[in-house]
Amino acid sequence: MKSIQPQGIQQRNHELTRASHLHTVQSSGFRRLHPKVFMTTSPALPKFKQQLILAVLMFSQLVIWVDNTILSVTLETLTDPISGLGASPAELQWATGAYTLVFATLMFTAGALGDSFGHRAVLATGVVVFGGASIWAAYAGDPSQIIAARAVMGIGAALIMPANFAILLWTFTGPARATAIAISSTAAGVGMAAGPVLAGILLGHFWWGSVFLVNVPIVVLALAGIAMLVPNFRSPTVRPLDPAGMLLSISGLAALAYGLIRAGQVVDWRCPDVWAPMAVGLALLAAFVLVELRIKAPSFDPRLLAQRVFGGGNAAMALLFFSVAAITFYNAFYLQGALGFSPMKAGLANIPTAVGAIVGAPLGARLVRRWSLRSVTVPALTVAALFMGAFGLLGLQTPFICIEIILLVQGLSVGMMMPVTGAMISALPLERAGAGSAVTHTARQTGSVIGIAVGGTIMSIVYRGAIEPSLSDVPEAAQERVRVSAEQARHVAAEINQPTLAQAADHAFIHAMHVGAGWIMLIALFGAAVLVIALRPIGNPTGTAQEPNNGPEGSHSATGDTLHSGSERAVAAR
Repeated sequence: MKSIQPQGIQQRNHELTRASHLHTVQSSGFRRLHPKVFMTTSPALPKFKQQLILAVLMFSQLVIWVDNTILSVTLETLTDPISGLGASPAELQWATGAYTLVFATLMFTAGALGDSFGHRAVLATGVVVFGGASIWAAYAGDPSQIIAARAVMGIGAALIMPANFAILLWTFTGPARATAIAISSTAAGVGMAAGPVLAGILLGHFWWGSVFLVNVPIVVLALAGIAMLVPNFRSPTVRPLDPAGMLLSISGLAALAYGLIRAGQVVDWRCPDVWAPMAVGLALLAAFVLVELRIKAPSFDPRLLAQRVFGGGNAAMALLFFSVAAITFYNAFYLQGALGFSPMKAGLANIPTAVGAIVGAPLGARLVRRWSLRSVTVPALTVAALFMGAFGLLGLQTPFICIEIILLVQGLSVGMMMPVTGAMISALPLERAGAGSAVTHTARQTGSVIGIAVGGTIMSIVYRGAIEPSLSDVPEAAQERVRVSAEQARHVAAEINQPTLAQAADHAFIHAMHVGAGWIMLIALFGAAVLVIALRPIGNPTGTAQEPNNGPEGSHSATGDTLHSGSERAVAAR
């Protein structure tokens, strides 16, 4: 007959086991933890060490945010055939999209690697890969090398983010975890603020490749902090890798993105090289979902998306990131191309977006504690959508202060959406920390890569139609270059001494941006509608609202759903 210990004895045995484990870790030298020694339970670390680990984690992901914003300021320079690489809009879409595509499709595999081999080891590997690819990108000789280097940087970012969040979840417990997530999100704002300014300074004094070398010192310092401070957490349950899922997801998303980008380069969408890749991509992605559903321990578990808060929140965030990626792509060419801003001025002009995000993230977290998640984030996403649509009101003579107000409010409202991340991650079982957080980031990056593809394609199609009437006086040999982009049209206008062509290109671009901004606004508003449904409040059977439980054993979401820890949360996620 199975013996049953009293609850007090069980709790005491658990405390003794945990204390013994922690003593072993500390006596062996916390800062010199052997790479083969793994911690499979969350230790009760001193608060000061938790803060140091959080600082290292923020610094490790800083390289991702700095690089993304630096690239947005560099896009216009890369189109220049003299000072850049003469890249076309499609090549720039791939330079941006290749990174997010690989990032999105490898994150769930990276989460499984962290659970199997230790999240610190995976985090350090990702930082090294990112740094090496940055050096490659800095010395690329043509757009294809930039695209390849950016794809490798995506591999590094995919290794960094799931491991980063998993370590954060293992380090912090109870209410401190939500606070740590909110603080960690400010790294994005810092990177967004620093990136454009750094890009402007570097492009004003050095060649375009210098913007990628700024990642190298960040990588060196991050590696030092990881080696000295971060323990090598991993899941007690080792899950097998998922090569089939990885191949299906990356090939499916790549084919879909290729078809969408190709649609902006041709006149007739009935061409096989447009619809065939999109059809193949959708089929491969459907096969990916079916394969993941049949695997016993999938790296990307679609069942998690069946949970109302987790699934709906991810859908809304994917639509938000779709819209942010597309409008950021437009903004880069609007400031430097249409308005003629220098890289430095364009970098400074983007600071309000970063400031808004930095202020918005903690403000949103504070408001959620006073009201509900739904009553804060739904209006925030609605305002973000409307101010993205406000790009449809911008023109060649728009006052600078109006542009800055739009960017500030947009950044503030997007930042206030960050509490959605905390609500989703709190619903994940701790033992699935790596793979679970990868689902969230995969949804976001998938939204970004599709947003760049769709947004860029809309811009190309509308621009080509708008510039066509202005080609009558352009030599036939140069007409195709003019159709490619407004940047190419300006260079042609300078070569053949036709200032009116450059003016026509500016007006054609503004018209294309207006049309694209309208579609982007509608997509973001649809995301707000999804969030309304996903975060609808559910009361208890008596009809009264459920009170939040801030105890260490679990917490309540702002929507009223109880989010438990351990195995109970694993059941809830299904």
